[in-house]
Amino acid sequence: MIGMRTILQVADNSGARRLSCILPLGGDVGLQAGLGDVGTASVKEAAPESAIPKGEVVKCVVVRMG
Repeated sequence: MIGMRTILQVADNSGARRLSCILPLGGDVGLQAGLGDVGTASVKEAAPESAIPKGEVVKCVVVRMG
């Protein structure tokens, strides 16, 4: 399960590389998210010339846990 302040690796081509979970939404255990749940996250690391800068708040979907 993904909770607050969890560091996440990004699996798309947006330019963000790592996210820090701010508020996991959904799930049946309170403030924890699982597969298919949406959450809010902050970009902690981004590619040098990406469209999403470091520090931006974004929405994310959990597609893989491992």
